Amino acid sequence: MTTPVPDPSVVDRALLIDLFDAAVAAADPMTALRNALPDPPQGKTVVVGAGKGAAQLANALEHLWPGPLTGVVATRYGFAVPCKQITVMEAAHPVPDQAGVEAASALLETVSGLEPEDLVIALICGGGSALLPAPPEGLSLQDEQELNQSLLRSGAPISAMNAIRKHVSAIKGGRLAAAAYPARVVTLVVSDVPGDDPAQVASGPTVPDRVSRQDALAMIDHYNIDLPAHIRAHIASAEADAPHPEDPVFADHSVRVIASARQSLDAAAVVAKARGLDAAILSDAIEGEAREVAQMHAAIARQVKDRDHPFAKPVVILSGGETTVTLRHRGRGGRNTEFLLSLALHLEGTAGITALAADTDGIDGSEDNAGAFVDGSSCARMRRHGRDPRGDLNANDAFSAFEASEDLFSPGPTGTNVNDFRAIIVR
Repeated sequence: MTTPVPDPSVVDRALLIDLFDAAVAAADPMTALRNALPDPPQGKTVVVGAGKGAAQLANALEHLWPGPLTGVVATRYGFAVPCKQITVMEAAHPVPDQAGVEAASALLETVSGLEPEDLVIALICGGGSALLPAPPEGLSLQDEQELNQSLLRSGAPISAMNAIRKHVSAIKGGRLAAAAYPARVVTLVVSDVPGDDPAQVASGPTVPDRVSRQDALAMIDHYNIDLPAHIRAHIASAEADAPHPEDPVFADHSVRVIASARQSLDAAAVVAKARGLDAAILSDAIEGEAREVAQMHAAIARQVKDRDHPFAKPVVILSGGETTVTLRHRGRGGRNTEFLLSLALHLEGTAGITALAADTDGIDGSEDNAGAFVDGSSCARMRRHGRDPRGDLNANDAFSAFEASEDLFSPGPTGTNVNDFRAIIVR
């Protein structure tokens, strides 16, 4: 009796899931926090936080902290986990809502009236920008919503978007930490931004930086971001000035990145090598238009396949960072599915290549998938189910294409967020 030979694409999909799981596990809140906690203070310990993994971080902190805690963290709808001492509030992402305004207000109230012997532990991770709308005087929640929508449509990198957001906020750009004065603030960051600048994660509610309102205006012009005149006027005014890092109120504060894309990619590489594959990490900080980044990845994968250059096959090519999508139409999907649909078109008909791209928080854009799988026959499957892959890409409707071909990857919320994970197996 002949033993059936496993379908290589099925085997490689299982391996890709294992690589993704390893990347997520490397950013597990309990693991990330365990060796990063400060000594308990003489006074009370107050916790604030925001991001898609903030509730999981708060839950882990409750298990690890040796004394009593109070505080509030904000997370996305559906991402909450139970906490006993820390209040978890849910709000909308990526476009803020009134629940987010209430969460931001609760965080500011939590740090008010503290004393020098008190300690504030800030748990900050990706997604916090949208979860903490705090319109400055003269602006409204609707203004923040319009700002976010304009930024999401623009295709600007996350660094530019966060630099602009912090100038239209009463909580971002270090303002939450300034409100905690004279208490000491320790900020623990799970980074989802290229380069791991903690001031960029969630627009830095407890981490000031040197980006000025003049810099923000230059970014708006450079990326042709269409903003309502009154929002631009606010950014141009002195009221938009954010706290400066050298302000004495921040003198005793400390910041530590406890998990990042690089650490997660390294963990995935270890698993790949244990399964007999070399692993090549291109970068943990790739930015750019998703469909164009995909074209570059496809070119490398094909060259490895055809010429064993710049890496010898079999190999898994890994990368992280955060791509962007300039929306031309209102289709379904996020930046990872957009990347993957472009990758599928550029790899069409090529055997021996299987890929996964996914958001490490478990949700890509506004749908319920983290990403999808791609191989050389992906486009053919889409066409058999009545889809036009190139038309779907042009319509920013990658989700519908992968939904039709049954290639979506939907692990659900992971409890952490270290940005995009991309893995391409070449045999």
